[in-house]
Amino acid sequence: MAKVGKRTAAARSQFEGKSNVTVEEAVSLVKSNAKAKFDETIEISMVLGVDPRHADQMVRGTVTLPNGTGKTVRVAVFARGEKADEATAAGADIVGAEDLMEQVQAGNINFDRCIATPDMMGIVGRLGKILGPRNLMPNPRVGTVTPDVKQAVEDAKGGQVQFKAEKAGVVHAGIGKASFDAKQLEENLKAFVDAVSKARPSGAKGTYMKKVSLTSTMGPGVSVDIASATGN
Repeated sequence: MAKVGKRTAAARSQFEGKSNVTVEEAVSLVKSNAKAKFDETIEISMVLGVDPRHADQMVRGTVTLPNGTGKTVRVAVFARGEKADEATAAGADIVGAEDLMEQVQAGNINFDRCIATPDMMGIVGRLGKILGPRNLMPNPRVGTVTPDVKQAVEDAKGGQVQFKAEKAGVVHAGIGKASFDAKQLEENLKAFVDAVSKARPSGAKGTYMKKVSLTSTMGPGVSVDIASATGN
């Protein structure tokens, strides 16, 4: 049996016997046990009653968290001419066309969000096998294929979070940092849950939200009462 460190054992003891707690209690528990030497990310995971292998059960979308994510997001934009200039002025970290495609093909993926103007999709489409598995492929459904690159860059830099159901219908994302105050994390959590709720696909049958959990990067997790998270 693997040896459990004192810090881990102490953290786990704080969570024993607690499940389906309110949003407020979950945030308090997770924050108080985020004691790593770095500012841990507070992460939410949701188990949904969907099978994302079916197109009519795919859950994906975006939400701008009211208090941001606390993370510096590096943004790459595929654009030319005036649109490239707009992207740069808006704060994009990397802007290019064929040259950016070559960087990606060479494995130089130094960005967290990828945006493209519609006319660049002929180039970007060649990168599907590289960007797709990393959830970086631009998509009009989440606003990353758009002629309004200025707004898209500002949204990405301003705390917008993308979400997408993975295998077993799990959606997860970072909703802030341990250094955030409790109120900020509570507001971000509820905003994220609300966005996922509104993204319920037409093919979802039965119970849509099955489980909501909160954790920090290095800490244990706790399940959150769904009614508390949704405000019902």
